[in-house]
Amino acid sequence: MMKCEKITLKSGQTRWECVADGPRHPATGKRNQITRRGKTQKEAKNKVLTEIRSLEDTHVNKKYTRKMTFDEVADKWLEVYELTGKKKNTLRIRRQEVSVLNKHIAKMPISNINHATYQEVINNITPNRARTTVQNINTTANMVFKYAKRNHLITENPATDVVIPKKRKTIEEIRENNIEEKYLEHHELNEFFEAVEKHGLKYDKERFYTLAFSGMRSGELCALQKSDLDFEQNTIDINKTIYNEKNNMKDYELTPPKTDGSIRQITVEEPVMKILKEVVVNNDKHKMQFRTLIEDFHDKDFVFSRPNGYPFVTKTILIRMDRLISKTSIKKHATPHIFRHTHISMLAEAGVDIATVMKKVGHEDIDTTMRIYTHVTDKMKKDASEKISNLYGNILEKI
Repeated sequence: MMKCEKITLKSGQTRWECVADGPRHPATGKRNQITRRGKTQKEAKNKVLTEIRSLEDTHVNKKYTRKMTFDEVADKWLEVYELTGKKKNTLRIRRQEVSVLNKHIAKMPISNINHATYQEVINNITPNRARTTVQNINTTANMVFKYAKRNHLITENPATDVVIPKKRKTIEEIRENNIEEKYLEHHELNEFFEAVEKHGLKYDKERFYTLAFSGMRSGELCALQKSDLDFEQNTIDINKTIYNEKNNMKDYELTPPKTDGSIRQITVEEPVMKILKEVVVNNDKHKMQFRTLIEDFHDKDFVFSRPNGYPFVTKTILIRMDRLISKTSIKKHATPHIFRHTHISMLAEAGVDIATVMKKVGHEDIDTTMRIYTHVTDKMKKDASEKISNLYGNILEKI
């Protein structure tokens, strides 16, 4: 319902002023009254109706969206995003990516951020960051803008068709992208385990053999419990991973693995299962002896546990690996994740089909798995040709 009345301005002139309710604020639901003046009642009414139609057509309440800054909208999006059941580590990464964006556009009204403005943000955050990192930040921004558009805070998504700058790769980056840098070859794996035998600390042998011959992630390894191991069938059930944001031994959480495909049962070589069995037996003996003596003994049957029963964090494995790698001639950037790729290369060498490889390592993304698998099998074909030439060279020379 519209109300109109004749008013007198300070100048002494008379004008008609009309007021009507426009669309409520899309985010808060607050009432939004549209007031317009005109020389005639009809003119004032038409101005009010035009503004209301404009707001209804664009679904943007300009009066309020000017006040909503990017960081406010991002916070609201994060609240909704957390309800989707994403893993805590994923949520942590999204928050970090939002914080990067906030350094550039936190207090900018979201309705003022256009494509050119956002492209400049992307250009500014690109230096000194990997392209994949910038792509991930852009993905987060895109989700924030989509949320804003769904809630009628903006009409266009500024991230649409944004260009992620491509940097010229350095020699080091080209080397790191080399597929052979992603896994340990046979001689490198042998050298690493020689270092384990010679310099390894408690659990080094058991943990790194398990990683190399199972293809599991280090978080999955840390989460292993006694009930996950079947020593009769030589199988391991992988159904959880460990999350510990602050690396505090008591502040851990067991969560589902990275993807649905990561929940799997795998068969592991008997020698590896044998050393794991020794760990479990020793754990049981330790528990019987110290459970009542240690006041806060954590009785959860973790395979790799501290004296008080609490599990180790993944950072421990990284530190141990760095220590062992330093005692070898291996120059590759090797983290515990390299054993997943190494296991893929092992399976490829053994002639295991790609579908079985994917299932064993719990990969839903076939890209890296396929690159390693193809590289190893192609290399085997080349080696086979060279072996034939060496063995039957005298016959080939007669051609």
